[in-house]
Amino acid sequence: MDGSLLANLIWIIAFLADLTIKVLALIFIPRHRKPTAAMAWLLAIFLIPFIGIVLFLLIGNFRLPKKRRDEQARIDALIKERVGATSDVVADESTWPRWFQRVAQQNEDLTALPAVGGNGARLYGDYQASIDAMATEIDTARSWVHVEFFIVSWDDTTRGFFSAMERAVARGVSVRLLADHISSRKMAHSKETFAELDRIGVKWEWMLPVMPFKSKYQRPDLRNHRKIVVVDGRVAFMGSQNLIDRTYNSEKNIKRGLKWQELVTRLTGPVVASVNAVFLSDWLIETGENLIGTEHVPVAELTAYSGPDAVVCQVVPSGPGYQTENNLRLFLSLIYGATEKVILTSPYFVPDEAMVYAITTACQRGLEVQLFVSEIGDQGLVYHAQRSYYDDLLDAGVKIFLYPAPFILHSKHFSIDDRIAVIGSSNMDIRSFSLNMEVSLMVLGESFVAAMREVEQGYRDAGRQLTLEEWRREPAKATFLDGIARLTSAVN
Repeated sequence: MDGSLLANLIWIIAFLADLTIKVLALIFIPRHRKPTAAMAWLLAIFLIPFIGIVLFLLIGNFRLPKKRRDEQARIDALIKERVGATSDVVADESTWPRWFQRVAQQNEDLTALPAVGGNGARLYGDYQASIDAMATEIDTARSWVHVEFFIVSWDDTTRGFFSAMERAVARGVSVRLLADHISSRKMAHSKETFAELDRIGVKWEWMLPVMPFKSKYQRPDLRNHRKIVVVDGRVAFMGSQNLIDRTYNSEKNIKRGLKWQELVTRLTGPVVASVNAVFLSDWLIETGENLIGTEHVPVAELTAYSGPDAVVCQVVPSGPGYQTENNLRLFLSLIYGATEKVILTSPYFVPDEAMVYAITTACQRGLEVQLFVSEIGDQGLVYHAQRSYYDDLLDAGVKIFLYPAPFILHSKHFSIDDRIAVIGSSNMDIRSFSLNMEVSLMVLGESFVAAMREVEQGYRDAGRQLTLEEWRREPAKATFLDGIARLTSAVN
């Protein structure tokens, strides 16, 4: 075969392969995928077909394997039987706004976890104080402690927490810990961290492990982003904070002087059963061990808090193990139900179209809408994607407040009017809606919202407001990068 014929043959094969990839992409990629995400993937495959298809095969499946989703559905049924059956004795729905009742029912239909009354809730905005408060509760444990974090690290900030777990184990308390595999493994001193857990006798497991040679594999960037601590089923903590120093022990962060600012809530009352149910479901899925009969306190056995600041709470887990984006549906429902104000805090604010429309529509309805974000970013691509939304938001009337450097405002919460708030692990970005396993807490109670208002005022006092006039003076090269980053955010 002469050289020209071989060259033509190679060209024809490459052309047919390219054409086949594009046709198959048009057939399969748009199925069960948002148009923006489908278009982003198709654009990548059409422009760089061979690289694009490899990337799609690696990270194109935004759901966990069917076996795992089926297991989540089975566990939800178990949770509904053990947690939801007695919800009527602790929830007086007659005092709720009608539209809030609908949101609570939507959440329960999606997650099997009910809204329950008679809860106490306290906010912690001090980084070390929240970890110390968790450690203090662990020191009171008599039966069991459940710990679940996206990132776990043994360092000077968390040493007291680890010591409390060690003392608990020495007392005969069962201490179990879940940590996200990829995120915790890549932290500095990760080997020492998990060696310490082994030494003190904590029973720990990886969440969403990527271990293909051990038959444990899913899309590598699907992560379990939840942060939960439960002690004896009577007190729980959840929020935005990981179990690590506020610099994340990163040389890059330390060099820039970056420090993370968080918000955590301490819970007592019937809602603790729901928080624990999230841990139990994750533990069961990762280990196959069912602890519901031994390390779970049913709602009916929990003491309801009867103080004047008692609140209604509902836990809303979400992520690729569910058939729908539970957190996004919760956020949209609450924003559309607002009648006076919407105040949002998110470190990585990269919303989808539905969220943008909800926020800008709230402005057009005459509501006061505020957004708190960091002045600087720790993740370049996300930071620029976030900035790409500022012009539209400011033009619609959203007041944007920038939390000052060197702090990264990592808190994740928002408040609606003066009675409803949400706090948890979920950012308001496409990744948190579709790819991460998250947990959010919806709260109905004026006292809790008043406490959150104080936190929000602290953000205003520390930072500054970004105006539309100032934003439109941004150099073109910066906004060009913002637009490019925005395009990549739709790939999921």
